[in-house]
Amino acid sequence: QVQLVESGGGLVQAGGSLRLSCVASGNIFSISTMAWYRQFPGKQRELVADFQSYGGITYGDSVKGRFTISKDNAKNTTYLQMSSLKPEDTAVYYCLADVMTTDRGSTFRYYWGQGTQVTVSS
Repeated sequence: QVQLVESGGGLVQAGGSLRLSCVASGNIFSISTMAWYRQFPGKQRELVADFQSYGGITYGDSVKGRFTISKDNAKNTTYLQMSSLKPEDTAVYYCLADVMTTDRGSTFRYYWGQGTQVTVSS
């Protein structure tokens, strides 16, 4: 199977920075894209940043200019550099990957990580 493990969350003061990492492992044949989402209490998950199939990047409006997504394909890893953090960025951050496994007949499907808590104090 496929596992996504996020790390790098924690408590930071407003204006500070954090760097999240997400490593995909398991019987991976190919990853078509990886993305970051976040979830506020009582709300649905919302897109933070992802890689488009054509090579571009999409950011959520509230994080544009402050967050940067990157990836290392050789390591099946994606990163989220978060700067100028605000208390309203406090959420659980999730990694998403579109993965084809090595299983016979496998097709691409989405996998989620377990999430990492980011708390920004004012």
